[in-house]
Amino acid sequence: MDGEDRTEPRGTAGHPSRKTVLRAALAVGVAAPAVLAGAPALARSLSAGEGDPELTPMCDDGDDPTPPQMEGPYFRPNSPRRTSLLEPGTPGVRLTVTGYVFGLACRPVPGALLDFWQADTNGAYDNAGYRFRGHQFTDDRGTFTLTTVVPGLYPGRTRHLHVKVQAPGRPILTTQLYFPGEPRNRTDSLYDPRLLMAVRDTGGARAADFDFVLDVPQSPDPTDPPTDPPGGTTWRAGTAYRAGDRVTYGGTGYVCLQAHTAMAGWEPPHVPALWRTA
Repeated sequence: MDGEDRTEPRGTAGHPSRKTVLRAALAVGVAAPAVLAGAPALARSLSAGEGDPELTPMCDDGDDPTPPQMEGPYFRPNSPRRTSLLEPGTPGVRLTVTGYVFGLACRPVPGALLDFWQADTNGAYDNAGYRFRGHQFTDDRGTFTLTTVVPGLYPGRTRHLHVKVQAPGRPILTTQLYFPGEPRNRTDSLYDPRLLMAVRDTGGARAADFDFVLDVPQSPDPTDPPTDPPGGTTWRAGTAYRAGDRVTYGGTGYVCLQAHTAMAGWEPPHVPALWRTA
């Protein structure tokens, strides 16, 4: 939208976070270290004047989960299982929301339950039936997709989606998702910028991204980039380095991003695909 700034979830010293790397790896089906270089960012869109808030947690080993919010008065149990809330002739601007459900170590959570409900394009909730209500489960990669419409404005509230998310056998996270650039974001007492979706226009429709971090204990996979690499030696050509190895070069510390054998001309400052500053 016009006048919006875009910020990206940040890892250490401006480099991709573990969540960014793992999301990219899951998307292309390869091991995480192979996609560290140039990994796509998980942007959160912010409108001008909304500042630079604390972003949704990055899954960096024991980080806090996605913030909860109140359920509100319009939740109804036993919603139908479906990924699309659209019905024939449904009015409104089409909206597709996609994302991942992660645990605390940034591993995907398969089979997580997501139960969505929202107002229609006129700001009304269906409290007699199940229009704009539905639940689904993440696939084996921890992904979900919701097809719906942009909700209308409800009195006193900014534009939002409601959702309950639950990993198998774990507590339920109840929260709300918000749209960037909404004037009422500044006046809604419940609005939390950490719950902003990344939203973009797609030729008359809109697409949004959001990744949930659940309070699910996990152990990092051996292929995950360490968030705090151990060790540290002086960089030397001819040395075989593994992802996560730490070296110094010219007095600066670096962390290896991809396994490789060092050679002259591949000194850490010159090959950001292989090394980042520690």
